[in-house]
Amino acid sequence: MNRFILFTILIFLFSCGEKNSQTNIEIKKEKVIKEYGYTLNNYNVKKDTIESGDSFGLILEKNNLFYPKIYDIVQEAKKVFDIRKINIGRPYTILSSKDSLNKPLVFIYQPNPIDYIVVSLGDSLWAEKKQKEVKLVEFEAMGTIKSSLSETMQELKLSPLLSNELSEIYAWNIDFFRLEKGDNFKILYTSKYVDDSIYIGLNRIHNAYFEHRGKPFYAIEFQTDSIKGMYEYFDDKGKNLRRAFLLSPVQFSRISSRYNLRRKIAYYGKVKPHYGTDFAAPIGTPIRSTAAGRVVKSGYTRANGYYVTVSHNATYSTQYLHMRKRGLKVGTYVEQGDKIGEIGMTGFTSGPHVCYRFWKNGRQVDPLKQKLPEAKPISDILKQKYLTYMRPIKIKLDSMEANLNFEEKLITIP
Repeated sequence: MNRFILFTILIFLFSCGEKNSQTNIEIKKEKVIKEYGYTLNNYNVKKDTIESGDSFGLILEKNNLFYPKIYDIVQEAKKVFDIRKINIGRPYTILSSKDSLNKPLVFIYQPNPIDYIVVSLGDSLWAEKKQKEVKLVEFEAMGTIKSSLSETMQELKLSPLLSNELSEIYAWNIDFFRLEKGDNFKILYTSKYVDDSIYIGLNRIHNAYFEHRGKPFYAIEFQTDSIKGMYEYFDDKGKNLRRAFLLSPVQFSRISSRYNLRRKIAYYGKVKPHYGTDFAAPIGTPIRSTAAGRVVKSGYTRANGYYVTVSHNATYSTQYLHMRKRGLKVGTYVEQGDKIGEIGMTGFTSGPHVCYRFWKNGRQVDPLKQKLPEAKPISDILKQKYLTYMRPIKIKLDSMEANLNFEEKLITIP
């Protein structure tokens, strides 16, 4: 009898344990979904997009909220965002109570992939602007030039923004409109993502290698001022890539006419010295100051059209001719790379370009033949830190094999 009772108890306990185990397994199957700081499992979730004719108040009304409650909600929301500017096609989410009442509790609107607005619709009314966490994902890419950098990027299905980044990094060293077939590059860069998988844009290039006409150009990003968060690019010898002057006043332009004292100018039809270097580009293309300085002249002449002259120091000054309209005012201080005007066709010119003139010690010279001053070098102590920091990055770049058919490769997800 005792054995029978004991056997029955064991069967009961085993069956209960099995039932509990099954229940636990069933509970574990429910995946916890979190978004916008809320556990969505706890709500009835409605996701939709703004349609033509929708307004903030109308959306609330469609979801079982009515005046005067809507009025009170609108007054709170207006403190955080302009409720009149909800854009067609942008997503919104409504979280409601998970019961038979299905009472709206939270309204979430996304004006862009990063920002979102949270509006509490319950007993406590409030609104708050928040941002999604942006994750930086590191990639590596490489390629070989067949025609132009932009076409190579397109063939490799890489972001065209990488072309702009590279041209900025090497603006003092490489003329990207004079690349040659066989030039190649390797880059390490990061892109921005939200929700783990939604791409929202390029962050920046951190390290690069560019081989131009057989000459290697390394560009290693290094923090030179931790307080200001300042980063600069250096080569493999610790030399700053930045120079006192940019090679060109126009990004991605071509030289249509060089400095030539014996040139025959088509406009005049005779030999007339050409003291400038012409950079051709479409009308409206930004013209940038090739170095920091102060605007000392800004005006118009019949031959030069609208022009600007910038004094950089007692030795150097530059001038930019044929602008579309008047440039910066006299006395304006500009940093290197600042926009000072736009490409035009004013004055004596047969096509859209900027005539770039360069003075050294009061005499006009060919800027492309000058040995221009370098940026201020880093201290010896900082240079040693840089060289130590740079070595493994250089090894990594060197170990990458340039491949014409290469597509970008994910390295790590921090």
